[in-house]
Amino acid sequence: MLKGKHRISAGVGVVALLLGGAASAAGGQTAQRPGDWPTWQGDKAGSRFAAAERRIAPWSVGKLKLKWAFAYPKNGFPAKSQPAVADGGIYFGSPDGKFHALDAKSGATRWTFDLATVNTGGVVIDGPAVARGKVYFGDNSGFLYALDQRTGKVVWAKDTEPHAAGMHTSSPLYHDGRIYVGASSGENINPDRAYPCCTFRGHIDSFDADTGDLAWRYFTTPEPQAVGTWPSGATRYEPSGAGVWSSPVVDERTNTLYVGTGNLYSGTTGDFDTLLALDARTGVARWKQKVTQADTWRLLCGFPDNEGYCPGQKDGTALDYDLGATPTLFRSNGRTMVGIGQKSGVYHVFDAKTGEVSWRRQLSTPMPGGGLSGIQWGSSFDGKRLYMATYFGNPGTLFALDPANGDVVWQTPNPADGCTTGGAAPHPRVCALAHTPAVTTSPGLVYEGSNDGKMRIYDSTTGKVRWEFDTIRDFAGVNGLTGHGSSISGNGGAVVANGMLYVQSGYWPSYPSEHGNVLLAFGL
Repeated sequence: MLKGKHRISAGVGVVALLLGGAASAAGGQTAQRPGDWPTWQGDKAGSRFAAAERRIAPWSVGKLKLKWAFAYPKNGFPAKSQPAVADGGIYFGSPDGKFHALDAKSGATRWTFDLATVNTGGVVIDGPAVARGKVYFGDNSGFLYALDQRTGKVVWAKDTEPHAAGMHTSSPLYHDGRIYVGASSGENINPDRAYPCCTFRGHIDSFDADTGDLAWRYFTTPEPQAVGTWPSGATRYEPSGAGVWSSPVVDERTNTLYVGTGNLYSGTTGDFDTLLALDARTGVARWKQKVTQADTWRLLCGFPDNEGYCPGQKDGTALDYDLGATPTLFRSNGRTMVGIGQKSGVYHVFDAKTGEVSWRRQLSTPMPGGGLSGIQWGSSFDGKRLYMATYFGNPGTLFALDPANGDVVWQTPNPADGCTTGGAAPHPRVCALAHTPAVTTSPGLVYEGSNDGKMRIYDSTTGKVRWEFDTIRDFAGVNGLTGHGSSISGNGGAVVANGMLYVQSGYWPSYPSEHGNVLLAFGL
């Protein structure tokens, strides 16, 4: 295999698959099981709702126990890959550049794939999608992979990112023979004033699921052009940014793809802070909703003496108000709606067909100098209510909203004792009452973790905590290593599948330990 950035490995061993379902672990063709969680979004609509879950229920949730743990080597990289569960297996990436397939019930290893055989230094920071006998995922330098679900062998692997700083935090979505995934970048967090900022432009891509060939690409900004210099003398490029941090969803009835974009890095033009509705077959925009009219932000905006490097600081448009959360499609009053959370703390709902605004709800007050107080990764819809959580919302708070009008049905702040009890208590300078993960639901229950290291399950009717587990301690891993919990991981959220709850513990801020982080599996 070819190795390194900007090299594309040829597809090998492409297996001819029958239409109509993923290959089972035994190699046969089966339809997706109702209790599985095969994609980051939970389903194509982004509901993050485990509709078929019956074992973990309001009357049994208090009996959940830890069944197994998988420990990661310590390497300073957080655990970001939300697992997929399908056909009795669980699939996820680890911070050491490996990708794992385990038995979902026992944690026994099925196979392990080393990304270094394709891309040296590659680490999985998105969640995989399992479809039609393949496992799809991206990495931190823009490679996209398709592995055989049964064996872990490479079907195809390609470098999909034209920019050296590009990466996949967006998780792939399978639909109608295509893989859809967004591209983001860390270019704007370069602290070097002499860096010629910036040349990355976000994009959402459609690939042939069997070959990895690019079907279409939608760029979120025009191509950056040199427009002068920064105060350091470095070349200044505009416009740039508007990365696609989150995962797309699709309305199967209309074949419309929905995805949100982030802020600009430089310049003032492009589809930044925008919800895009694209034709899934062609990539042509059906409508756009820009929710912030000006937002150009980079890390240097938070540095002293930054005015020459952050023009938006003076006029108040250096906001960092990304639409970093995945959209959620739902039905209300006979209409299909699409909702999406923003880092400003606003939840927006639009008519999915026209893009017309239905309602908006401000759920937290923006923090100075950045959007860390708002909604980070995603919401959930259980057929009755919408659920979302705020990050550093002073404190972070879990909300249940009426999907028809955005009225708050209930709100539950991060419990006040989160930083004074359990493993977080000795680390008051690390702990925060903050919710970064996407919200997950199953009938009667809502799942949300915290930076205080505790995974909690709430009653969907009242918002009361029904179950809590402190992850900030050591765990003996089924893989022979010792792991240590930390902040409950963002980049995803809890996964509920076939009577089990899976939680990645390990995110920023990180609690001190000599061990790496851990994936935890709970059952009854």
